[in-house]
Amino acid sequence: MATGEDFTTRLMNDMDPALLDFVKSKVNSFVKWDLIRFFHENPHTVDTADNIARYTGRHPDTVRPELDDLVESGVMNRREIGQTRIYSLVTDDEMRASIEEFIVACEDRHFRVRAVYHIIKSMR
Repeated sequence: MATGEDFTTRLMNDMDPALLDFVKSKVNSFVKWDLIRFFHENPHTVDTADNIARYTGRHPDTVRPELDDLVESGVMNRREIGQTRIYSLVTDDEMRASIEEFIVACEDRHFRVRAVYHIIKSMR
């Protein structure tokens, strides 16, 4: 059994190291995957968690902590306007390039399977 697990782990880790790190450290939930895809498609969005949740078809209580995690990991910016938190995609060229690379890689079914594997593994 351990041999099968080792093979599966090797197979699932067979991806570009930078992309593997991005998936493990930034896109470690399906909600974050949706948020990163949304902001990639709408890079100039500056809005509240409630509105972002509506745009992505998610519940605000689910989106808020994930946006805050993305802020902590350097993917998103957050600022306070009065009592309201506003989120936007970082302007950092390197991070935006990593996001672009991830989104382009997602066009490949094999990459998506590997990314899903790592997200599920991180949820355990």
